[in-house]
This record gives sequence, structure tokens and C-alpha cells, in this order.
Amino acid sequence: MTELPARRLLLVHAHPDDESINNGATMARYASEGALVTLVTCTLGELGEVIPPELRHLSGAALGAYRASELAAAMRALGVDDTRRLGGAGRYRDSGMMGLPDNDDPGCFWRADVDEAAGHLLEVILETRPQVLVTYDDRGGYGHPDHIQAHRVAMRAAELAAGAGWDIPKIYWNRVPRPAAEAAFARLEGDLPGLPFDRAADVDDVPGVVGEERITAEIDGAAHAAAKAAAMRAHATQIAVAEPYFALSNELAQPLFRTEYYELVRGRAGAARETDLFAGLPGGTGEAS
Repeated sequence: MTELPARRLLLVHAHPDDESINNGATMARYASEGALVTLVTCTLGELGEVIPPELRHLSGAALGAYRASELAAAMRALGVDDTRRLGGAGRYRDSGMMGLPDNDDPGCFWRADVDEAAGHLLEVILETRPQVLVTYDDRGGYGHPDHIQAHRVAMRAAELAAGAGWDIPKIYWNRVPRPAAEAAFARLEGDLPGLPFDRAADVDDVPGVVGEERITAEIDGAAHAAAKAAAMRAHATQIAVAEPYFALSNELAQPLFRTEYYELVRGRAGAARETDLFAGLPGGTGEAS
């Protein structure tokens, strides 16, 4: 068996592009430091709305295949080598936005049996033995069914892994502190006249916005901001980037966060506000307190 690196990070995301928006700087940092960074993507986002007019002919499986190629390019930009599709290619399909008929497709991720899907993720966990798991909160950040299901599957897989001999030491949810979001949107409003976007999104449109007191870790991504922006640009069907801002298909501008924030929901924090997700663990900084 190949010896695993000392630090191992697992991220569970719903669609290609979620990882770069939420965790691009974090992934680039740890990959550059020699950690094993493993990304599990649950669907290929086959129902995503396409931004560039020249690509709007893509839909369904064809769009999924194209987004898979975008994901590969994004991971090259971040220096991440280990990417997986939950359950293998074609296992789960995009569920569409909440409340749409797409949610009823028996092959969509929203309809997946959680224990079965968690079993597929368990295989990855037992192979890579991550010390840190990152995923969404129980709302999926903003209520998308695939994000909610990714949360359920990730948390259930962590439970199964503990029973199978690998108890993941630390689990984090993606977050953004409201004060930082409000400050970033205030800057955005001032910069908006020079951007290729007509309007700004609302602070509450940002997934995972919570009070400052919920934030337990922040990763300074300044050194990896260019890699994060490049990864987001690679997802051209879904994201238009005009640093330090971007927009999704709704064409509403929002900040591209270079600092990425997390809430520790399982495990012991290495400090009151960690700057290393591995803090307090072997190979990490600081001591658990």
C-alpha cells in the first residue's frame, strides 16, 4: 500500500464549480504544501444554467461532460490531483433547484438513498483516511437540494467511517462571516460602475453567511488568490470572473473571497480562531486546547 501524506483533506461538493468558489484558496494552499487534497463531486451539474451564448447548446449529459472537463482544468489550476465522482461516473445526476420537477427524477442525487451514497463516500474515506473533512451545513449553504444531500451524505459517511475504524478528527462546514461579507459588498457597490455586471447580489445570497461568533477558522488565501481565480475561470459555463468579483448565471456581482472561512462542527479546535485546518493535529500548527 502506498504511504499516505502526513496531512489529508477531503472535500465533498455537489457540482463542479462549488469547490473553487468555496474552497479554491484552501485547496491550493494545502496542495502546495504537500497535503493530500481529495475532492469528491456528487454530480456533474447537468442542469446548470450556461452563461456563454456559444455554449448554451449544451444541456443534460453533454453539459455534464463539458463541466467535467472544466473541473479537470480547475483542479490543474489549484494543483489538486485527486478528484473523484461519488459512486463512479454516472451514478448520480443533478437534481435542479428546489421545488422543480427535476427533483422527482429517480436518478437524481436528491432521490439517492443516503446510506447507499454514504457507502460510496466511505470507500474514499477508508482509502484516503482524511484528518479533515469539509462540506456544507444542513441547509447546503443556500438550500439547493444537491448541496443539502451532499451534507447529509458527508456527515453520514463520517459516522460510518468511525464505526469502520477511521474516526475523522475534524469536520468543518463552509461559512462566511456576515461582517466580512457586508464589508466586501460595500466595496463592490463602489466598484460596480467599472465592472461588466449591472447589479450586485445581496449579502444573503452568499451561501453560508453567519454571525462572526460561528467562525472558528479562516484560511488566508492571498498567496493563492490567482490560483483560485484561475480555477473559477475554468468553470466558464457557470462563472464570469472580474477580479476581485464574479457572477453566476443571474449576472449579479458578488465578492470573490480570498480568505475562506469555516465552522468546526466536530473535533477540537487548535485555537480560538484557527488559521490552519490541521491545527492541533500531527503535522498541523498549534496544540489543541
